[in-house]
Amino acid sequence: MTESTRLTTPFTARTTADEIIAGLDLTGRRMIVTGGASGIGLETVRALARAGAEVTVATRDPARAGDLVAEFAGPGPGSVRAAALDLADLDSVDAFVAGWTGPLHALIANAGIMAVPHRELTPEGWELQLATNYLGHFALARGLRDSLRSAGSARVVVVSSGAQLRAGIGFDDPHFARRPYDPWTAYSQSKTADVLLAVGIARRWAADGITANALAPGVIITNLQRHLSEDTLRSFGVTTDETGTLAVPDHYKTPAQGAATTVLLAASPLVDGSTGRYFEDNQEAEVVPGGPEPMTGVAEHAVDPAAADRLWSYAEETLAARRS
Repeated sequence: MTESTRLTTPFTARTTADEIIAGLDLTGRRMIVTGGASGIGLETVRALARAGAEVTVATRDPARAGDLVAEFAGPGPGSVRAAALDLADLDSVDAFVAGWTGPLHALIANAGIMAVPHRELTPEGWELQLATNYLGHFALARGLRDSLRSAGSARVVVVSSGAQLRAGIGFDDPHFARRPYDPWTAYSQSKTADVLLAVGIARRWAADGITANALAPGVIITNLQRHLSEDTLRSFGVTTDETGTLAVPDHYKTPAQGAATTVLLAASPLVDGSTGRYFEDNQEAEVVPGGPEPMTGVAEHAVDPAAADRLWSYAEETLAARRS
């Protein structure tokens, strides 16, 4: 991927999800948005449903999506339903997959957790951020492959982060059993894994009519920041007034703006056929060296085909060992 081949669109960093999808008719298209009950996931669901899509909100607590489901319960082309899914629990992933029938036109891997302050493990012994952000989505995508294939032309959209610039995959110790646990290194690793998931799908499922792309939504205040201390938020420029209300810097996006690139990749004809790529601010990103310096772009280690293949094999072996 070079400068001359990067895909561009007429949209900007401030474009909203509704503006991306204006004029499109998604009637008859069935889509899943993980973590779609809040934040940019909620705005993603709203934009897709307003355009006529049938959207399933996959969330740990379906009751949290009650208002969103009710919002689209009346007359209109789009609809929203909610279903239980805990990405850190493979039994929950298996149950969700078993409950899905019929074609799937877009799987949007939006759910995630960030900067868990202390090393936490799932019952399988997997570091929680890697398990939730990557392994759960890997299992979900594989489980739904037949449904994606049957759609004829399907898209997988993986929400990553600019954090992928900061760390590759620690293949020798992905769950921090031996190396010191650092919340941000663990988060960055999981977000690199998300980009590599899109690359891996692109390398394997093209013949099924399935494309896959990853994205960074930008800097937005949502529930994703729930593990961050006030000092950390302050270091990011976010302050609180005497009532505890957050004062967000002007360069932060709104959730509706943060959902725009997701909606672009899930539904816009401008990206038809694009696969294995990484987008930010509604444009394909430049490939750059990883490390502490770059603030934009996608790290070479996050789109490396060899790393994508190695991670895919690791995930297959990890899930197989758990299920054996």
